[in-house]
Amino acid sequence: MTRSTRALAAALALSALALVTAGCGTQDDSASNGPAGAASDVTLTLGDQAKNLQTLANAAGAFKGAPYQVKWAEFEGAAPLFQAAQAGAADTTYAADLPTLQALSGGVPIKAVAALRNDGTSVGIVTRKNSTIRKVADLKGRTVVVSSAKGSISEYLLANALQQAGLTYSDVKVKYLLPTDAQAAFGAGRIDAWAIFGVYKAVATQQGGREIVNGADGRVSGYGFIGATDKALADRSKKQALADAVKRLGTALKWARTHPDAYAAAIRKNNGASAEVARTIVSQSYGELVPITPEVTQSVQKVADTMHGIKVLDPNVTVADSVDTSLYAK
Repeated sequence: MTRSTRALAAALALSALALVTAGCGTQDDSASNGPAGAASDVTLTLGDQAKNLQTLANAAGAFKGAPYQVKWAEFEGAAPLFQAAQAGAADTTYAADLPTLQALSGGVPIKAVAALRNDGTSVGIVTRKNSTIRKVADLKGRTVVVSSAKGSISEYLLANALQQAGLTYSDVKVKYLLPTDAQAAFGAGRIDAWAIFGVYKAVATQQGGREIVNGADGRVSGYGFIGATDKALADRSKKQALADAVKRLGTALKWARTHPDAYAAAIRKNNGASAEVARTIVSQSYGELVPITPEVTQSVQKVADTMHGIKVLDPNVTVADSVDTSLYAK
């Protein structure tokens, strides 16, 4: 087994472990018992994917001195995270725009409370290096694996890229697989093309995959959301803690922009990624937390309308009606 293969195995094993243990959550050692030393009666269970937020928060010391307790609920993808939020096993969610829209369409009782923004390059469609698929138009008649589930940001990129290439969504056959399952199939050469995101895309390209398109230049909105459950928002003490937690995450993102090497080192340590993959994740991660403005809701509404048009999002969502702007404003 090569060093890069061992790094890949470690990263994927950690992601799989996160999925198994997600229901319980893990205590964040950086959260204190409050300024007076008395144990807080408020505990926030923060939802996360593949340790992304937890790694960032711990590296930046985001929750040091917080006057409440923090637990993390870790998941491999957005779909199980939203299931946990619906079941009351997480107070917050962390996902790209389309998974959030899919959850809202399915009746998950959440509100988007802050927006995350990046350049879209963390999402891409990858083929094997020896594949005959060289551009999006070559996908016609082929099977494309989408991770992690129906209604993911990867699926929106696929739909939008096909449209820009003069194809329709029915011109390809879509198969849904969780990232770890898809990674194994991709590595074994059983996948024509893979629409994927984040650490999984970084590892796939490191292992010889070729990216034929990514989400830059408006092919995805570039927005994601921190969400909070209606139940948590209805609890006055918990809502106050949520407002503080969101601000701390915004500060952590600012830290990451000015400390890219330290952030990459934390990713290597906590996620088992290689140095190359860690640097790629840092360069493509969400760069800042922004308030949910009309500009944000209008941009994401275009995503909702597009996916509703190909019957992936049904019923459609009115984005502006599914936000709570009282927790985070500049």
